[in-house]
Amino acid sequence: MAEPDVTVVVVPRERFSAARRALECLLSETTYPFRLVYIDGASPRSVKRYLEAEARRSGFRLLRSEHHLSPTEARNLGLREAAGTRYVVFIDNDVLVRAGWLEALVGCADETDAWLVGPLYCLGEPPFSTIHMAGGTAHIEVRDGGRYMSERHHWPGEHLGEMRPRLVRTRTELIEFHCMLARTEVFGRLGPLDEGLLSDFEHIDFCMTVREAGGFVYLDPQAVVNWITPPPLAWSDLRYFMLRWSDAWNRASLRHFREKWQMTEQDPNNHYAFVTEYRKLPLRPLRRVVHGLLGWRRGTWVERTILFPLEEMLNRALVPDRLAIRR
Repeated sequence: MAEPDVTVVVVPRERFSAARRALECLLSETTYPFRLVYIDGASPRSVKRYLEAEARRSGFRLLRSEHHLSPTEARNLGLREAAGTRYVVFIDNDVLVRAGWLEALVGCADETDAWLVGPLYCLGEPPFSTIHMAGGTAHIEVRDGGRYMSERHHWPGEHLGEMRPRLVRTRTELIEFHCMLARTEVFGRLGPLDEGLLSDFEHIDFCMTVREAGGFVYLDPQAVVNWITPPPLAWSDLRYFMLRWSDAWNRASLRHFREKWQMTEQDPNNHYAFVTEYRKLPLRPLRRVVHGLLGWRRGTWVERTILFPLEEMLNRALVPDRLAIRR
């Protein structure tokens, strides 16, 4: 029997509580032959035990780190295990797949010579109903002597059932690491993924780097995946979630991206502002209580003047800048 030509690398995105559901979906819904490498970045004890048992039962390669990893670090660890296969697929540990997804990605790469292929990305519950993105734009515009980011997702928030007839395979500028197929030979040309991008910009950086080197990026909507978005977050998720979106990692990623691409704008496309706000997801129940007790206007004042500054101060204390200096 021929060896699989695809290595699928599962990496932690921001939490661990969705890992079991996502892995069981991956194993049950994928019929195309693949080699599985699972990167466990210091998951909680219960998840660790589950992954060890499932690795023994299903026979996949499980690599565990005893400290939390940035997603890019985890992808590079998995990439080392992909030698000998034509393709590597990076997929986050909180993503569901729909039957036929992997053969669609491989078929697109085979037929188009694409360097990167992304699926149609959905998000939330119920799964496979709301579009997160169907490709997008990501390039630098030079104007007035400066360099500015132009980035946009295609069809975000649209209902999949309504949009399905309009979605076709196409070249695009942007896909995301929620799920991404790449030719392994690309890394022989470009080197590993940039670990200076700890929390943000990594998908933009990689897609622009590939296109700058002459490669094509494609979207194939016959492959469909679904990001299980938080909330909820388990208590055991909070340590990694707060590190993953920490101010230290966010500022380091922003600084590295701006320097690498010689950006003029301070916060390209408001990424730093977005991920900083995203980190406040665990505060959502408390914010509801504050608004319920004080009303919208006073509740918003309490958020902006007390709650958010306190959270930022606590995050900087728990995740000092030295943790943005990678091992």
